[in-house]
Amino acid sequence: MLSARNLFQEILDEDESFRLLCSIAASGESQGGWENGRIATLVPQSQRALAPKITRHGADEDKHGRIFHTLLKKRGLQPVEVPRETDYTMLLEKHGIGLAHERLGRQEPLSEHDIITYLAHSRVTEQRASEQMTLLRKHFADHPDLGRAVRMISNDEDNHLAYCHEELLRLARVGHGRTIQRVLRECALAEIRVYRDVSLAVMDRMGRILGWPRAKAAVLAAGIHGIYVYERLLGWRRMVSLRLPERRDALGGPAAQAAESA
Repeated sequence: MLSARNLFQEILDEDESFRLLCSIAASGESQGGWENGRIATLVPQSQRALAPKITRHGADEDKHGRIFHTLLKKRGLQPVEVPRETDYTMLLEKHGIGLAHERLGRQEPLSEHDIITYLAHSRVTEQRASEQMTLLRKHFADHPDLGRAVRMISNDEDNHLAYCHEELLRLARVGHGRTIQRVLRECALAEIRVYRDVSLAVMDRMGRILGWPRAKAAVLAAGIHGIYVYERLLGWRRMVSLRLPERRDALGGPAAQAAESA
């Protein structure tokens, strides 16, 4: 039976597919850690109160990268180079979503609009991350090797999503509402295209590693295209709505505590 649990289990059970999956995840998290670190350094004076939360966000992302590397090490595996077509973070940047690495590499302070762009980009991508980790937690929360990592990362992603909601609502209340909605919509529509393309690329690579028959690969590809159609028509709206989160001040703790929990 072709189910999400069976698919993940098949990928986890084979060293090369597990190696690729963890390498892709670790790379994305590490990039996120660097980006948040630079944004925290360049926050404009008007938004300096955000800097500790952005730093905490980056520390969490760095922690996740270390977790995936630790999972590889436990299996005696080394990370592999991430194929370009599976690099979610860099493909989003290529499509003009978020703050470009070239911009973050300069020493110029960011603007308030840059902070809105960062938070909107994060709100959309953290929605995806939270949903993915919720799915993994559903099936693997009690897994002897992965369970603790899955639960920890899932909790962090939920915190990140709550933080984005809260900060965007704060900025909306001071007059940035229309800009926030416009940027959120642009980010969401671009993200669902990139997610489709990356999903297809990852499944193609996994299929070759695991020797999937053409029929199985075709069914999976059709499923990915089907999700894209739904998200393009309706699903993107869940990525742009804003509501006061149950978790208030979710990233209010010091970054050092996040790093120590790895």
